[in-house]
Amino acid sequence: MTPPALLLHRFHSPLGPMFVCTSEQGVCLLEFAVSQRNEREFADLQRLLGCRIVAGENDHTRQAEREIGEYFAGSRQRFDVALHLPGTAFQQQVWQALQTIPYGDTVSYQQQADRLGNPAAIRAVAGANGANRVSIIMPCHRVIGKDGSLTGYGGGLQRKAWLLQHEQRVRFGDAQPQLF
Repeated sequence: MTPPALLLHRFHSPLGPMFVCTSEQGVCLLEFAVSQRNEREFADLQRLLGCRIVAGENDHTRQAEREIGEYFAGSRQRFDVALHLPGTAFQQQVWQALQTIPYGDTVSYQQQADRLGNPAAIRAVAGANGANRVSIIMPCHRVIGKDGSLTGYGGGLQRKAWLLQHEQRVRFGDAQPQLF
């Protein structure tokens, strides 16, 4: 019996095109369309889940696109779409911690490691954040360097800065972030 395929749908956002990829369980990838990174992510998902990726839509792709649109419109701060996040136990722990970072706030990689009860695991935490395949919904953009610098974002540091400014504006009424 052939395993079900992963469905891949491309849509537009204020920061450029995005891909959402779903299994029957939920969203397993949501990324900005950055070709070299996307190809690696697609191959990784196919290997991890033993499925091929085909173009298509389902309830999960439509819900993710709608919720991301609401996020960019400033009317959504939490996401309800089901997720399917294959990863190690440590990655799962780090990704769960990401979801506890409040909208509009940031934490450092060091603070994230401390929250996980493993202050020496800064590099491992950074690696797990980098392995996050579900941009925005799993808010790795809220993790910054210990000195407050913007570091490590697969969608590019300009997008990370924009997302943080957007959340600050929505939460605190600051100026509209500039598109790049």
